[in-house]
Amino acid sequence: MKPNASRPVHRWPVRITHWINLFAMVCMFMSGWEIYNASPLFDFRFPPQMTLGGWLGGAIGWHLAVMWLLALNATCYLLWSLFSGHFRRDLLPLRVGALRQDIWLALTLRLRHRHGHYNAIQKLMYLGVLALGLLLVLSGLAIWKPVQLQGLVALFGGFDFARYVHFFAMVGIGLFVAIHVFMVIVVPKTLWAMITGGKHE
Repeated sequence: MKPNASRPVHRWPVRITHWINLFAMVCMFMSGWEIYNASPLFDFRFPPQMTLGGWLGGAIGWHLAVMWLLALNATCYLLWSLFSGHFRRDLLPLRVGALRQDIWLALTLRLRHRHGHYNAIQKLMYLGVLALGLLLVLSGLAIWKPVQLQGLVALFGGFDFARYVHFFAMVGIGLFVAIHVFMVIVVPKTLWAMITGGKHE
């Protein structure tokens, strides 16, 4: 179905939640890195200049405060996407054949970007980052309230394993953000569309 030319590429709920999400995710990453530094999982620490909170207590305060903003913003986006048809219209269906074709076109540098249209790779990435977000929330809750949410902690294989799940979900979202920023640099009109709404081609 051809998109309606009068409808903007990104409607205002998508744009508002996108920019709130950007602010919240930056705060969550930076405060999370400060929390990580207090008890590292691996043999490295994040530079203090990249962290938020100044110390463990301050970082936890930032992390929990911004968590509620992120949760409210995500809830608004998900509800709007479901009731407006955004998921059904723009992110579904995701077919294996189309994904295989678009991956091949991307690898051979022949995948074109159609303004206002999500290709199969974009659909997979957006659906994947939503799944990672859910995993991040659940593992975060298990770390935050391990006694009250013992069943959830057990589901992740214990408190320590939940920390690893939380870390690698964060890494996955970080990779998505890096690819997202790279694509904005390659196709800068996508940034303007996220600011103004843009128009379908």
